Amino acid sequence: MEIATCLLGACYDSAHQKSSFEECSVAVSSFTWEKSLKWDEEDSLISYFNPLPLVGPLFTPPVNVTAVVKVAVRAATDPVFPPGIVDVYGILLLKMLAVGVGLEAFCELETHQKLKPRKLAGISSAIGKLAGTSSAIEMGVAQNTTSTIPVNVGVVLDLASLDAKIALSCINMALSDFYASHGDYKTRLVLNTRDSKKDVIDAAAAALDLIKNVEVQAILGPTTSMQANFVIDLGEKARVPIISFSATSPSLTSIRSSYFLRATQNDSAKVNAISAIVQAFGWREAVPIYIDNEYGEGIIPYLTDALQEVDARVPYRSVISPSATDDQIVEELYKLMTMQTRVFIVHMYRSLGTRLFTKAKEIGMMSEGYVWIMTDGLSVDFLSSPNHSVTDTIQGVLGIKPYVPRTKELGYFRARWKRKFLRDNPNKIDAELNIYGLLAYDATTALALAVEKAGTTNFGFRKANVSSNSSTDLATLGISLNGPNILRALSTTSFKGLKGDYLFVDGQLQSPAFQIVNVNGNGGRRIGFWTPTEGLAKTLNPRINKRTSSTSTSRVSTVIFPGETTVVPKGWEIPTNEKKLKIGVPVKSGFSELVAVTKDPGSNTTKFTGFCIDVFDAVVRALPYALPYEYIPFANSDGEPAGTYNDLAYQVYLKNYDAVVGDITIVYNRSLYIDYTLPFTESGVSMIVPIADNNSKNAWVFMKPLTWDLWVTTFLFFVFIGFVVWVLEHRINDDFRGSASDQAGTSFWFSFSTMVFAQRNLPSLVNSTSTVVLALHLYKHQIDFMFKFTGERVVSNLSRAVIIIWCFVVLILTQSYTASLASLLTVEQLQPTVTDVRVLIKKGEYVGYQKGSFVLGLLLDLGFDKSKLMVYNSAEECHHLFSKGSGNGGIAAAFDELAFIKLILSRYCSKYTMIDPKFKTGGFGFVFPKGSPLVPHISRAILNVTEGDEMKQIEGAWFGEKSTCPESGSSISSNSLSLKSFWGLFLIAGLAALLALIIFIVSFVYRERNILRSSDSTASIWSRIENFFRIFIQRDSTSSTLRQSDRNDRNGISLPTMCAPSPSAYSVDTEYPANRSSASYDSSPNREVPQEVVIDHENN
Repeated sequence: MEIATCLLGACYDSAHQKSSFEECSVAVSSFTWEKSLKWDEEDSLISYFNPLPLVGPLFTPPVNVTAVVKVAVRAATDPVFPPGIVDVYGILLLKMLAVGVGLEAFCELETHQKLKPRKLAGISSAIGKLAGTSSAIEMGVAQNTTSTIPVNVGVVLDLASLDAKIALSCINMALSDFYASHGDYKTRLVLNTRDSKKDVIDAAAAALDLIKNVEVQAILGPTTSMQANFVIDLGEKARVPIISFSATSPSLTSIRSSYFLRATQNDSAKVNAISAIVQAFGWREAVPIYIDNEYGEGIIPYLTDALQEVDARVPYRSVISPSATDDQIVEELYKLMTMQTRVFIVHMYRSLGTRLFTKAKEIGMMSEGYVWIMTDGLSVDFLSSPNHSVTDTIQGVLGIKPYVPRTKELGYFRARWKRKFLRDNPNKIDAELNIYGLLAYDATTALALAVEKAGTTNFGFRKANVSSNSSTDLATLGISLNGPNILRALSTTSFKGLKGDYLFVDGQLQSPAFQIVNVNGNGGRRIGFWTPTEGLAKTLNPRINKRTSSTSTSRVSTVIFPGETTVVPKGWEIPTNEKKLKIGVPVKSGFSELVAVTKDPGSNTTKFTGFCIDVFDAVVRALPYALPYEYIPFANSDGEPAGTYNDLAYQVYLKNYDAVVGDITIVYNRSLYIDYTLPFTESGVSMIVPIADNNSKNAWVFMKPLTWDLWVTTFLFFVFIGFVVWVLEHRINDDFRGSASDQAGTSFWFSFSTMVFAQRNLPSLVNSTSTVVLALHLYKHQIDFMFKFTGERVVSNLSRAVIIIWCFVVLILTQSYTASLASLLTVEQLQPTVTDVRVLIKKGEYVGYQKGSFVLGLLLDLGFDKSKLMVYNSAEECHHLFSKGSGNGGIAAAFDELAFIKLILSRYCSKYTMIDPKFKTGGFGFVFPKGSPLVPHISRAILNVTEGDEMKQIEGAWFGEKSTCPESGSSISSNSLSLKSFWGLFLIAGLAALLALIIFIVSFVYRERNILRSSDSTASIWSRIENFFRIFIQRDSTSSTLRQSDRNDRNGISLPTMCAPSPSAYSVDTEYPANRSSASYDSSPNREVPQEVVIDHENN
C-alpha cells in the first residue's frame, strides 16, 4: 500500500497539472522502483512494467475497466512476449496501474511464477473492486474478438555505442506512440534487435540471420556505411527493404539497389554547404582530412567537384586509417604544416576526430591563420553531448548540422525521451537527444505506416530450391513475398515527423537546410544557415536574404576563428619548411631591358634587373601582406641557360620553383600544368621585315592618287564647264571672241586654269586679310560681281555663279590630290620587302626567331620548314642576320613577340618595319603552381600597379621616352581616291552649270523671238535653225557690258593681270547707252538713277 500510495500521488499530481494521462504514465514509469520494491525478483517486474506496444485505448480518457481488461488479455496472448512468464492478471493490473487505477489490488497480484503465490480469489476480488462488478473480466474477454497480425522487423545497430542506445530508445517510443494513436491498425511491428558490434562481418551475419531465420519484412539499420554496403546486397537478394538512418555515404546510392532506402541525408547534400562557406570567405584551396574507409571515401569525389565549382582547388587529400596511432596522426599533421594550404575539411568518426583535434592543438595547428571545417557527422557527435575536454580542442572550428525546426511536439518528445532514457540508462546522465534519434523515430513511424498500407497478407518467404545444411548459406536465402509491397508503400509514405516533412525521393530523404555553427566556449554558436535555394543566410527569412549575395560573408554572423580572432584567414601561409618563395628567373644574353641576370665574381652575388623584375617587385609591394621571396637563376653551373622557357615553366609543376618571373608568354599548352597571373604587357606575335629601297620611283606615280574613273570624270567636267562658260560669255565678252579656234582655246584655257588659280584666288577672296573691294553695279536690279580669276574676265552673272561653284570643286580636288600624292610618296619610302607569310613559305626564305621562344612551335604550325629557321639572342644578332640577307646566310623576316619587336624597332626604326598578321597571345605573365592561392592576389596587385603611375615610371626607366620612329604596321598602303568620294561635288557643279545653260538658252530664245518671226516664211526649218545659230554666234552689240569694254579700251584700260590690284584701282562708273533712242534706253522720268557703290574693307 505504501508503494501504491506513492504511485497514486505521482499520477494524481501529474494528471492534475498536465491534464494528460500520457504524462501520468510517464510519471509512474519514472518512479524509482529500485528504492521501493523489496521482492526477490523485482528486476523481472520492472522489465515487464515498461509500456507495452498494445496500449491504444489506455491513453485515451476516460478510462474504463472493460477496456483495461480487454487490452490486458490481448497483451497477455500476444506473441511479442515470451509465453509462461507474464501472467495475464499481472499484465492486467500493471496496465491499470499505468493509468492510475487498481492500486489496492497491487499487493494481491503475482506477476511471475517465482514470486510468492497469491490466491486467485484475492485477485478476482481486487479486479471486482476496480470494475464494480465480478463479471468485468468476462466482459473484457468476451469483447476480445479483434486479433492483430505481428510483423517481424529487424534492427541492426552497434548496441554498445551511445548513438545506438539513443536510436533504439527512440525506435521503441515510436512504436508506442504510433500504436497509441492508431489502435485500430491490424498490423503490429515486432522488433528483433541484433548487435553488429561495430564490425562489417557481424552486421552482415546479423542481417542474414534476421532474413533467413526470423524472416523479417524490413531491417532498420545498420549503423555505418561500410556495414550497409554488405547488408544492402542481402536485402536486394531477399527483397527485404533496408532502411538506414545513419549510413550517409554517397557511394551507397551508386550501388543502385532498389531495396535500399536512406532515411537520412546523403553526404553529397552537405558538400554544397561546405563549398559555399569556402567561397564566401574567399579561400581558393582546401585539404580534406578523412577516415580511410567507405564512410570517408564516399564523400570525397562530391566534395572535390563542389569545391571546383566555386573555383577552389584540392591540392592534397589527407587519409587517416581508423587504426592510426597518435604518432601516425601527428606525422600526417606535420606533413600538412609543410604545405601552404591552411583550410582543412574533416570527415571522420568521433573517436578518430577527437584524437585528430587533440594532436592538432598540441602541435599548434589550432592557432591563428588556420581554418577547420567539420562535416555534420562530427558536428553532431561533438555538439549534441558537449564534453569540455573535447570542445576545448576545437575552439574556432566551423561545422554544419542538419537543421531541425523547434516545435512544441519536439519539445514534449525530448522531455519524455530524457526521462525514459535515464531510466533505461542511469549511467548516461549527459546524453542528449540527437539527430540520429529523431531520424530513427521517423524511420520507425514510416515503416509502421508502410507495413499497414502494404496489406495484412503474404508476410511469409518463398524458400529457395537449393538445399543446404548451413544456416547462413546464401543459396538457401528465401525471398520476401510482401517485400515489394512494403517498398512501394515506403516510397509513397509521407507525413510530418519530428524532424519535419518526411518523404522519400529516389530512395532517400530530401536535402534539408543546414545550420552553420562556430564552436565557442562549451558548445556551438549558430552563425547562419544554408539551403539549396537560398545558399548562405543569417536567417531562413527569404526577404532578408535577398538583400545580400548568397555567397557573401555578410550573410553569416561574425566568426571567431582559431586563435580567438575575428580576422578572416587568407587560407594559405608560407610553408613552415620554407622561409622564402623560390622564384625562378630565365637567363639570356640579349634583350636585357626585359630581364637580365648578372653575376659579380668578386662578391659571388647574383643581380637580377630588368623591366619584368621591377614589375614583380612593385606587385609584391602592392600586396596587403608581406611576401618574402628570393630570385634563383635558371642556369647551369657554367651560367648558361638550363633549358627553354617551357622547361622553366615545367620546373614550377615539378615544385622546384614556387614561381617564375620574366618575359614568360601566356600560352595554352603551358596553362595545362601551371597557372598564369593576369598579363602585364601588350600581347601578340608579329613579323618584322626590312624596308625596301625605292630610289627609282615609278614615272607614272603622279597618276596613282586618283582612280581612272575620277580622272576621266574630272577631265570631262573641265571641258563641260569650259563649254558652258563660252556659251554664256561669247556674245557679250570680247575675251571669248575671235576665230573658232581662239574661242575654243580661250574657253578651255579658262576652265583648266581654274585648277591652278582656284586654290590661289578663291581662298584669298574668302579669307584674305588685305583690302577687298566688291563693286556692286546696281542697274535695273542687275548685280555685277567683278571677280578676276585669270587674264580673262567673265561678265555674265550666270558664268560667275558657275565658276564660283566649280572653283570650290576644283579646290577640294586639288587639295585631296596633293594630300594623297604626299601620302603615296611617303608610303613608297616605307614599303616592306615582304607583306605575306605565304610568300616567305613559297619562296623558301629563311626566317628568324628568338632562341628558346615558343615562337618556334608557331612557325612550324604555319608551315615553315625547320631547316629554314634561324635563331638570334639579341636585337644586334637579329640586325646582323637581316644585313646578310636570306640568300647569304641571313634572314628575310623575323617573328617575335611585340615587346621584343618594339625593342628592335626602337634601335633600327629606319631599317625595319612591322607588318601584319599579328598572332594573338596572352602577353607576359608570372607563373605559379596550378591552383596556387597567390594567383588571384598577385593578379589584383598587377591591376593596381598597371593602372597607376608606377608602371609608367618603370617603362620610362627601361624603355625611355616614346620612340620618334614612325609607327609601323599593316597600314603600309595608300588607297587611291575614287569617284565615290566626290560624286556629290560633281553633281552639284553639273546641276549648277546645266541650270545656268538652260536659263541662258531660254532667255536668248525669248529675246530673239522677233528676229525668228521676221524671217522668210518660205524658208525651210533647217535654214531657220541655221539663221538662229548665226545670230547666236554673232556679237551682241546691244550689251552694255560689251560697250563698257569698248569704252575701257579707248581710255587705255588694259585687262587686269592675275596680281591683285590695289583697292583704288576698283571703281564703279555709270555707263549710258550710246544710242539713247534705242529701245534699251529708258527715258522716262521714273527710271532709276544709276548709283556707284564702293566697298572698302581695310586690312586688319
